[in-house]
Amino acid sequence: MSRVDEAFADGPAFMPYLAVGDPDYESSLRYVEALAAGGADLIELGLPFSEPIAEGSTIQSAVARSLQAGTTPERFFEFVEDLDVDVPLVCMTYYNLVYQYGDEDGPEPFVRRAAELGIDGFIVVDLPAEEADPLREACDAHDRDLIFIVAPTTRGERLERIMSRVSGYVYVQARLGVTGARSDVSDRTGESLERLARWDVPKAVGFGISSGEQAEAVVAAGADGVVVGSALVDIVAEGHENGDDAETVAGRLEAKTRELKEGTMRGAQRRTGTQHS
Repeated sequence: MSRVDEAFADGPAFMPYLAVGDPDYESSLRYVEALAAGGADLIELGLPFSEPIAEGSTIQSAVARSLQAGTTPERFFEFVEDLDVDVPLVCMTYYNLVYQYGDEDGPEPFVRRAAELGIDGFIVVDLPAEEADPLREACDAHDRDLIFIVAPTTRGERLERIMSRVSGYVYVQARLGVTGARSDVSDRTGESLERLARWDVPKAVGFGISSGEQAEAVVAAGADGVVVGSALVDIVAEGHENGDDAETVAGRLEAKTRELKEGTMRGAQRRTGTQHS
């Protein structure tokens, strides 16, 4: 069982995201540690890229702050080494950074370095499954998981290809478009989960979840995990804009994580109750 698998061992997992280095290195370390203290089962760490095409304005701004603070792939690896958490870590980034890291082209040097420092899996947002074999091979060589995103419109042969290459979990995009907190849960979430039911891999739903009630609804609908990014990045951004100290912001992040984790657990209880009624 991989470390990513362990995140789902005791039921649906809560999986927060933050951009590493936002708004600065030391504050970001404290913020990620606050996610773990609040009950995160797995943490997605964003390695910032200058053209984050899958992201909405909230995470685009976080990426800009991180890059302005000097975050690079090497600085990201230093961050992982300095981090004091005991949960699985997944690097979420774009392929240009993975491919060009090291002395020779190709993903192996990046995956090797990440594995040495404790990264357990990868989400490479702009890498199609059809072109992912070199990265898949590097992940297999270092016993790391490779996670893909499935959109509400993904079907047929393309869905088959993605699901034949995924490991750890599949990131189920709850709605079309880019990332960003929403006030409702997409009606297409249940349909997407049903479409993926025949594959024996955890299904983690993200894009738009911002409250404990939404996390509960998504898990009750069948999700094995809940991914939340923008609602947490909003807390970082607000603290930065207001000039709040890192401990104050970390306390807000921990409380929000706890709310979302509790919602995830309530969803699991609802689903179990439904199954036994």
